[in-house]
Formats: sequence, C-alpha cells, structure tokens
Amino acid sequence: MTAANAEMLDKIKSGQGFIAALDQSGGSTPKALKGYGIDEGAWSDDEEMFGLIHAMRSRIVTAPCFGGGKVIGAILFERTMDGEAGGKPVPALLWERGVVPFLKVDKGLEAEADGVQMMKPMPDLDALCQRAVAKGVFGTKMRSVINLANPAGVKAIVEQQFAEAKRIAAHGLIPIIEPEVNIKSAERAAADRLLLQETLAALDAWDGAPVMLKLSLPTEPGLFQPLVDHPQVLRVVALSGGYKRAEACVELAKNPGIIASFSRALLEDLRASMDDAAFDASLGGAIDEIHAASVA
Repeated sequence: MTAANAEMLDKIKSGQGFIAALDQSGGSTPKALKGYGIDEGAWSDDEEMFGLIHAMRSRIVTAPCFGGGKVIGAILFERTMDGEAGGKPVPALLWERGVVPFLKVDKGLEAEADGVQMMKPMPDLDALCQRAVAKGVFGTKMRSVINLANPAGVKAIVEQQFAEAKRIAAHGLIPIIEPEVNIKSAERAAADRLLLQETLAALDAWDGAPVMLKLSLPTEPGLFQPLVDHPQVLRVVALSGGYKRAEACVELAKNPGIIASFSRALLEDLRASMDDAAFDASLGGAIDEIHAASVA
C-alpha cells in the first residue's frame, strides 16, 4: 500500500467528518441542474449539460469551506474524475485539500424484479478501476435499490454487490457497497432487517480487505450497529434518500457510528446565480450541519 493510500485509509477509518456525494450521472443530471437553478433549455446537447454540471462541481470542490476538514471524502462521477478543477485533475485537487476521492462505477439500474432493482452489467469495470487507480482514486461506489421486503430479491442484491466488490478490491480499491432501501417503501422496516441479515452473512464470508457500506437510514435507530462494529467494515455511511437536509440530519444523529454521504441534502440551497461569497456561506452552512449530525 502506498503512503498516500495508507493516509487515505486512516482518514476514512477515523476521520471526524462526512463524505460528499457529487456523482449524479447522465439520468439524474438535469434534476441536479434544475435544483441549482439551471433549467433544461440552458443546454443543447449532453456535452453542454455535462459542462454545466462540471462547472457546478468544480465550484463546490474549490470553495474555501470544502477544504476545511469536515468533508473527509467525495464520490465522483466518471467525467468529474477525468476533468480538472482549479487547474488540477479533480482527484489530485481533492486529496491536496484533505478529501479522499471515490468513483461511482455502476451503470444504473435494471427494471424491478422480486421487489428490487439490480445493477446493470459492468463489462468495463476492470478497465475503469485501472484508470481510477492511475488517477489516485481510493475507492468506488455502486448502487442498487430495494423497494420491497422480498427475501429472494434482497439476497440477490447483496450477492451481486459483494461479487462486484470482489472485482473492485482486486485492484486495491475500497468498494462502497450501496444497497439502498427505498425510504418510501411500505415494507421499509422489514426490508431493513432482511438487508441487515444478508449483509452480515456476506461480511462473515468476506475474506478481503475491509469494505464500506452506504445505506438508507433505518426505520429503527441503531439497527445497523452490528454492521458499524463488524471487523470487515471500514465505515458505514448513510444516503439522504430523498429526505431534506434538516430531516436527514435528525435521522442520522440517531445512529451513532454512521456518517453522512449526502448528495441532494448537501446541495439543496446552492444556486448558480449566487456570488462566490454567498455560495461559500451557503455550502459552508450545509457542511457544518451535516458534519454535526455525522459526529453526534
């Protein structure tokens, strides 16, 4: 393990902060831009759209407050990893600021079957992992979704996540496994418990370097404590899952040992029209609020 990797590992394992999710991909980019105050008529093709979202992300990662020590990691979209901010490759800029870079590697979701949405195939995963390593990325993230408490579906989701995690770990990257339970599900509490059971079984059988878990906040506070305490888990992080920031922070604070990895809840008050001082103040306020809930 390189010195930088050992330092990153220590930062993620024991850092008092949270992980920013800046990985909206093609499908979710128009929604992210709309939230930022840029409507769909503002671009004529995908290249222009990705240029606008890259400008937003560059503004975030170069903002003074983003390097203040409260953000310990950031999950990037592939184009962001390949791009530059502040005249430097984004992963290098992040690490200079004390923020550990991760890469979103999944290609989106399959149609629902057995109450879940599996990940689409990732034929280029090995090549993507090699590129990520070359760019100084520490780990990856991949998401699937659980809509119903279907035992076969939840088992299949966890098996797929851990099988892909094995491929990722072979490149020396730390995988973030994200089997998201839909917080609007009528069977959410039962799905949480099934997910806990299947994930513990998979962790007990895991023989590689530790993994990370990114989970929806459970209906029952503290339910995921066995995952937080598991020797094969480097860190458990939580997605906001559609909660507004204030509500997400309240739910997060009920689960000691879990830190935030919020996307929309981090960015919800930012607007393209803000001047730099207002932008930094707004982002800084959000960072302070999420950090406080993460270390509560």
